[in-house]
Amino acid sequence: MGKKFQNILASYIDALHPIIYINHFDFKVIDGAISKVVQGAKIVEFNNALGAIDFYTKSPQIECDLEHFLKLSLDNGFENETFIVLKDIHNQLNDPKVIALLKRIAEDNLYRDDYYATIFIVSAKKVIPFELENYITVFDIPLPTGLEIMSVIEEFIKDLDIVVEQNVIDNIALSFKGLNEFQIKQILNLAYQDGGYIDAKDKRLILKEKEQFIKKTGMLEIVNFNEAIDDIGGLENLKEWLKKKAKIFSSLDKAIKFGVDIPKGIMIIGMPGCGKSLTAKATAGLFKIPLVRLDVGRLLGKYVGESEDNMRKALKLSEAISPCVLWIDEIEKAFAGIGGDGGGSDVTTRLFGQFLTWMQEKESTVFIVATANDISKMPPEFLRKGRFDELFFVDLPNGEERRKILEIHLKKRGKWSRDIDTIALIEETKGFNGADLEAVIKETIENAFINEKQTITTADLQKSIKDTKSISSTLKEKISQIKDTISKIDIKPASKIDLSKGEGYVRGKS
Repeated sequence: MGKKFQNILASYIDALHPIIYINHFDFKVIDGAISKVVQGAKIVEFNNALGAIDFYTKSPQIECDLEHFLKLSLDNGFENETFIVLKDIHNQLNDPKVIALLKRIAEDNLYRDDYYATIFIVSAKKVIPFELENYITVFDIPLPTGLEIMSVIEEFIKDLDIVVEQNVIDNIALSFKGLNEFQIKQILNLAYQDGGYIDAKDKRLILKEKEQFIKKTGMLEIVNFNEAIDDIGGLENLKEWLKKKAKIFSSLDKAIKFGVDIPKGIMIIGMPGCGKSLTAKATAGLFKIPLVRLDVGRLLGKYVGESEDNMRKALKLSEAISPCVLWIDEIEKAFAGIGGDGGGSDVTTRLFGQFLTWMQEKESTVFIVATANDISKMPPEFLRKGRFDELFFVDLPNGEERRKILEIHLKKRGKWSRDIDTIALIEETKGFNGADLEAVIKETIENAFINEKQTITTADLQKSIKDTKSISSTLKEKISQIKDTISKIDIKPASKIDLSKGEGYVRGKS
């Protein structure tokens, strides 16, 4: 544990903070820090299984529950400067008697000149009773800085007496960002045991271990995907932009040293079924980093402050597994009710504010891909520069894009033939989105199978097109509304403008 942490802890004690809540799982690390800060003072410890135990040797002293332990410790502050260490007691913090005893010790420490007792609550889970809010100081252990991570790696290498190239150290140090010291050492041990050395390939191992953290919490969803950037038909402006950012992600350590800002992310707005979700998956594939999805609905809790705490943990977790793509699908639904009246709307507004602040201040290699259909009710500050690197509008595919999408799906299913005239289908598919075009291909192939045909023809495709209702006809009003909203903001088109067909135009940047 760093000197900085110990200094802050010492300053809290000197300022008579009566209850210090250390939100951490590694008791050994915290014990080491406490013993250094409170040298020579009396320390008593409570353990859920054993009752009162010796802080230094961990040997049992008195078998008792927490209430009895606190009663025994009440008068210790009169005799000696005392520190009371309570481990994993979050489940007992709803007991009125426990709350009353903790409050009594805290008030004596604050208001009696002849009493000195500081309580440390050490737990991986944070539970703060309303009655104790004013007495508790929450201390989140800061994650190691880049220099501290380098120091942990170098110390590990020195202890094992092995040689690791400096560029490998720089590379894996960046991948370790967001992990605590315990986790870094665990993964280094695993990497060394696996091959007897540490090299650039261990970056994959780090990412794999980070995936474990996601699965354990259930706050984020790891998304497995096979989609590649070439699976997207059209959207050339968007794909070119992403390929430039991919060059940065492929050499992040060098890019940062050169002075390049870490890419923040993009927001993709536009028509349903036009490739927004596909782009999120293809982005992770292009950048060669994990894809995780944030579902705001999963974070909503039933207790006051629980939702906000869950959001904080989810964002912290995304930083812990960075570099990664954080995908928020249909973000307008995730934060529905912003600025409204009532408990639910208040919580959503606070979560949205929390998310905005994090986006603005984050320095981690979390690349955000936010997708949305209708942003008419989203606050304008969410769309301004600084939140995202760029905003893209995905319109219904233009003629050339429709041709490419049809060919992609035919080739994907092994039914492409030069005899198929996709150019002839351009006019007939006007107003179709990507999902509509995929449905046409699926239906055509299914009909060919049922009719025992080995190949499909242009005429087969034309028949399926006539039988398919496009999004333009089924959601005419909705599409008109989306286009009206987009026309009022400055946004870059994801597609190249198809001037020959008069399609693909969007007001704003070109």
